[in-house]
Amino acid sequence: MASRIFLLLAALLMALPGSLRADYVPMNVKVPEPRREFRAAWIATVHNLDWPSTYTLSPDQQRGEMIALLDLAASTGLNAVVFQVRTECDAFYRSSLEPWSFFLTGNQGVGPSDGYDPLSFAIAEAHKRGIELHAWFNPFRASATERSNKSAKHITRTHASQMLSAGTMKWGNPASDFVRQRAIDVMVDVTRRYDVDGIHIDDYFYPYPKTVNGKTIDQFNDSSSYNAYRAKGGKLDLRDWRRDQINSFVRTTYGAIKSNKSYVDFGISPFGIWRPGNPSTVKAGLDAYDDICADSKLWFNQGWLDYMSPQLYWRVDSDQNYASLYKWWAGENKKGRHLFPGIASSRIMSSEDRGRPAGETVRQIDITRQAPSPAGAGHLHWSIEAIKNDRGGLRSKLREVYAENAIPPASPWLGSTQPAPVYVAPAQNQTGLHLTFKPEPTARWRVIQVQNGNQWITLRLLPAAQQTIQLPSAPSAVAIRHVGPTGVLSVPTVLVRQ
Repeated sequence: MASRIFLLLAALLMALPGSLRADYVPMNVKVPEPRREFRAAWIATVHNLDWPSTYTLSPDQQRGEMIALLDLAASTGLNAVVFQVRTECDAFYRSSLEPWSFFLTGNQGVGPSDGYDPLSFAIAEAHKRGIELHAWFNPFRASATERSNKSAKHITRTHASQMLSAGTMKWGNPASDFVRQRAIDVMVDVTRRYDVDGIHIDDYFYPYPKTVNGKTIDQFNDSSSYNAYRAKGGKLDLRDWRRDQINSFVRTTYGAIKSNKSYVDFGISPFGIWRPGNPSTVKAGLDAYDDICADSKLWFNQGWLDYMSPQLYWRVDSDQNYASLYKWWAGENKKGRHLFPGIASSRIMSSEDRGRPAGETVRQIDITRQAPSPAGAGHLHWSIEAIKNDRGGLRSKLREVYAENAIPPASPWLGSTQPAPVYVAPAQNQTGLHLTFKPEPTARWRVIQVQNGNQWITLRLLPAAQQTIQLPSAPSAVAIRHVGPTGVLSVPTVLVRQ
């Protein structure tokens, strides 16, 4: 019934005279599917790396900086950002579980003076620009800096006995049931209350070790927890026991997110080398399996995540060859999940990697396109600072690489139900083509393609909640699809100009 009413509305619009007449009629025309590629950048908040630039900014200045970053992301061609919302068991959003971040206001536990919610604001502004927002959490780090004054409600005060020192940092003991559950609870809380597209955790599981006199030593002493485990009859050795804590955490987190919103992606960005010797050409590097007890290969093999983003921060022509590592990770993708490697764009022209050109990032993107994972190509830039500061002319190179708009790949293992087709009323006016859409609760986004001559051009995503759009020209044809929560497309609704 609703579709018949909507078609009647379209017919009435076509009957109107002059500039209000819609000269577009539905036709069965074959339209190419939009390009699929995950194009993202991390936005780091710890130590005010990317946003806000300093914790002394006013709320208006913070919002202005966030809008500028999202405008930059959209104009560059990105379709996702990974926004850090938990740096040290704190919050960049309104939370009853953890205090406001020191890096937001300079006073942990004190929120923005005008009461705004940075995460809500960032989600809304990202979605307006056709950009997914993935909320990024650090699971176990409890104190990233001694400068950060700690709220009386902070975990280092309320559960001091479950904290361990790691150099100048404090770390929630991953062997603590409370610490692991708190990390899961805050991620589930954000999943439940916010319209995020993904939940993301980084590579800080157990702390990275120190090197002293050429030997690798642990950052902290968790012997009391391990001894208690052994006293209860536990048989695992220390490293296996630590890995077991993290494996359980990853598996449980995945299930908890899916039980709340099954379509929300869960992504992990581990250290890029699982173990030296994997592949055989990569003989040196941190042993993440032993040194930080991260068995990321297992998580990928088991499908306890929706996308894996190993930090492949080395050059193609290096001892830790980017191409070889990417190929190795692709071979471990037993469940057909997404493989979106992290690219170290911030090392372009840096003291850390002298002489690294922006072309290195382009080469690495090309490798992911030549041999994409089964679910589609994609990558993440560490971090958005490299694009903002146009390191080595990166911005113009990326705009060439991203000249054709893309939408993120689908995740059909999370659900393959096709959303309903788009019902649209077109109206031509002096400035172009105005489209009005019927609401569709089964959709999350709309994607529009316009045809000029023989070429179809994909526009940026629209939130499905957006009811109208004004196209600046009157194309020869327009095709609109709904995009479901898991990225599955509807059949296209095609309007051809008469």
